Amino acid sequence: MDFSAALPTFIITLREGVEAALVVGIVLALLNKAQKSYLNRWVYIGVGVGIILSALIGVLFTSLISILKNINPEYAPIVEPIMEGVFCTLAIAMLSWMLIWMTKQAKNMKAEVESAVSEALVENSNAGWGVFLLILVAVVREGVETVLFIAANFQEGLIPVTGAIAGICGAVLIGMLLFKWGIKINIRQFFQFMGVFLLLIVSGLVISALRKFDAALGIISASNLISFNFCSFYDSMNSVHSCVLGPLVWDNAGVLPDNKFPGLILKSLFGYRHHLYLIQAVAYSLFLSVVGSLYFRSLNISQAIKINKKLKNKPVQ
Repeated sequence: MDFSAALPTFIITLREGVEAALVVGIVLALLNKAQKSYLNRWVYIGVGVGIILSALIGVLFTSLISILKNINPEYAPIVEPIMEGVFCTLAIAMLSWMLIWMTKQAKNMKAEVESAVSEALVENSNAGWGVFLLILVAVVREGVETVLFIAANFQEGLIPVTGAIAGICGAVLIGMLLFKWGIKINIRQFFQFMGVFLLLIVSGLVISALRKFDAALGIISASNLISFNFCSFYDSMNSVHSCVLGPLVWDNAGVLPDNKFPGLILKSLFGYRHHLYLIQAVAYSLFLSVVGSLYFRSLNISQAIKINKKLKNKPVQ
């Protein structure tokens, strides 16, 4: 059985899961410090409900795809790649935003969680619900990103789900290492390393999304559902060129095919294709350069703020 499709979901879920685990760990530590450990059960309930809600959202997405395919089986070959392309686009948007936003907000995360917990504890009668909602939002926010990624690759069946489960287990383990056993882990370096991985995975989704939309448009043109033929320019060379993605600019099928190891791993992780077309190459380069520059700029901003704080706290000689 090929488990390469589980690798991207493992990395995404591990990274997002560690973010949620940090929130959970901070909340548990604050409750213990405030001698409110009896509220811990609300934390665990929030985690459980958040995971269940994320899974239900995933079932809803995959059910939506199946329903749309079965409304008119004749159009199933068109609906399937279009829906996959749409979910790819949603996953690209959300993962990119969270990658950059969370990097910028990481420095304030502990303070924000402490403030939210303090506000919840002030309302003694609703303290449990306040803690529950805080944890629920943290878990669902991270879970939906993974769900969107899995929905964009639903043809892989349950294999991406196994990666998500492994990622959750890894995140729980890291959380326990940090907060239960007191083992020191450089979380900043962990997120930086995983952030680069996530950036490459999302960039690969750009290639996949374009290929799915291209497949749908090619079928539409071939079936004469509309009067305009998207592929008319390349009809005479359709064995070489793509329907709407332009001329073939990369052909590495003889050296590193994407359906055999290690090309299969690169395809699953980073969107590698042994056939790459002009529009895909341009879109990939633009996305990687723009989002990559924003991500690394956010890292530099966070680092600069940290250095400034150290300089301010340094005693004058």
